[in-house]
Amino acid sequence: MDILQKVKQFREEEERLKWKGTFREYLDIVKQHPQVAQTAHSRVYRMIQQAGITEIDGKKVYHFFGDEIFGIEDAIERLVEEYFHPAAKRLDVRKRILLLMGPVSGGKSTIVTMLKRGLEHYSRTDEGAIYAIKGCPMHEDPLHLIPHHLRDDFYKEYGIRIEGSLSPLNMMRLEKEYNGRIEDVMVERIFFSEDKRTGIGTFSPSDPKSQDIADLTGSIDFSTIAEYGSESDPRAYRFDGELNKANRGLMEFQEMLKCDEKFLWHLLSLTQEGNFKAGRFALISANLLIVAHTNEAEYRSFIANKKNEALHSRMIVMPIPYNLQVSQEERIYEKMIKESEMAHVHIAPHALRVAAIFTILTRLKESKKKGIDLVKKMRLYDGESVEGYNQTDIDELRQEFPDEGMSGIDPRYVINRISSAIIRKEVPSINALDVLRSLKDGLDQHPSITKEDKETYLNYISIARKEYDEIAKKEVQKAFVYSYEQSAKTLMDNYLDNVEAFCNRHKLKDPLTGEEMLPDEKLMRSIEEQIGISENAKRAFREEILIRISAYARKGQTFDYRSHDRLREAIQKKLFADLKDVVKITTSTQTPDEQQLKKINEVIARLIDDYGYHSISANELLRYVGSLLNR
Repeated sequence: MDILQKVKQFREEEERLKWKGTFREYLDIVKQHPQVAQTAHSRVYRMIQQAGITEIDGKKVYHFFGDEIFGIEDAIERLVEEYFHPAAKRLDVRKRILLLMGPVSGGKSTIVTMLKRGLEHYSRTDEGAIYAIKGCPMHEDPLHLIPHHLRDDFYKEYGIRIEGSLSPLNMMRLEKEYNGRIEDVMVERIFFSEDKRTGIGTFSPSDPKSQDIADLTGSIDFSTIAEYGSESDPRAYRFDGELNKANRGLMEFQEMLKCDEKFLWHLLSLTQEGNFKAGRFALISANLLIVAHTNEAEYRSFIANKKNEALHSRMIVMPIPYNLQVSQEERIYEKMIKESEMAHVHIAPHALRVAAIFTILTRLKESKKKGIDLVKKMRLYDGESVEGYNQTDIDELRQEFPDEGMSGIDPRYVINRISSAIIRKEVPSINALDVLRSLKDGLDQHPSITKEDKETYLNYISIARKEYDEIAKKEVQKAFVYSYEQSAKTLMDNYLDNVEAFCNRHKLKDPLTGEEMLPDEKLMRSIEEQIGISENAKRAFREEILIRISAYARKGQTFDYRSHDRLREAIQKKLFADLKDVVKITTSTQTPDEQQLKKINEVIARLIDDYGYHSISANELLRYVGSLLNR
């Protein structure tokens, strides 16, 4: 299907979804589908819920944010469960402005944009269908037509609470166009659209001297005053401010704390009472979710001003920190690169990971706990296994600094430096060293990095380089191992046979002679020593392996060397240690002989086919590892 056919299909679908009828007919829809009468907060919460939720390690992961937001699942869960959920239940939280507060490029704007796009799509579904009084510029809730003295009866019959009063314009239309017969008032289905200013609005502060409050609340249409005779006639008023147009949905208040005070006072009544003042009318009801975002410095300045105390209690502040997981930071860079014109450039494996290591280190705070350095902390946060530490330790580390992640290097800086590396190298491939070099060169150009910060960040670049050195050596050594998986399996099977015999105090049979022999202590220790298992700790480690095998067997699962993180590391290190001399000689030879050349070509082919390297980056990796092994 080409693009024009898809456009036609979308147009036909929109026509199919359209509906208009009388208020009497609308009540039949309400009776069958009460969710059409839900509040703005409830609509957002249902939208997020219906996208799906997965629980991982006791934490909720919301699929709604899954493809755009990475590594801040705790902040998202807090946002949904502490704001949207109670607000959807009509608790007092809904009478608060939602203020997302966090560092630049931390995901605040992305969250708001996703909510906007989500509402646009959701309003086109059966579950998210929304109806309004036909011809109303504020897309007013048709249920406002029910007189106040009958609303208790309506609740008893329909189970729906009605909040808000009929707007001045629709009150006049009811009398003049429908002779007060609410059952004849026309209702239509509407679809949220930011472009068409239906149910989604955006307000951004500009010069306080030129910006008018009418941008929020609408304004008098002076060209019609002569026709209608009075400024208090609602037909002589343009209900086209952002609060009018965002009614029933969401309004984004960009850089809210930079606004002139007179703009913020309008939000006091809107948030607490659900109405606002416009022109020479009574208070106008509005049901919308107001989302604002700002950085920490501006927020601290705002709350320090005593004039703003009334607004403090009208806000729910949700910290949105930077991601603190290396693997998730990689995903952020991958997403940003796909959205750019750099997608055609080959970025060697681990180049983004190394950049992520540097970035995460700048965001972490040194723990006061004994034995925990930044690298261990980084690995624990990323879900890696670190000897001597468990989930309780990770929870304690997270509680040690509640504001961790509110400072550090932002993702945009990293992507800018990757872009610079690509331009500078002028080849269709960049590697981890190119990225680190570019990150280092860019520190002088970053406007907010102090001299002290620079020294610290240079140290983090050195740590990231050391991490890459280990990654690079392992990558090449793996590629050198012929049938690596089979070699690892054979070594593991041999190890497990000996461990089982050792723990059960049995002897092994020689497969060739059938002779009984003691477990091979030398073999077991040669593997265990790779990960620092002491002589005193060997029995506990071996018994732990047998328990893990038994657990897998009970579940009908197959245990292999990757089923136990530390065993996997030990097996890999043992294989690599046995092969190190071969790798060293082959990669560092300036004039390799025919056999060595064949081996190098095999390794390059494996790096390209199995590990995702480009011919250029594979050769660069081999040369670099050769230099490392010869140091």
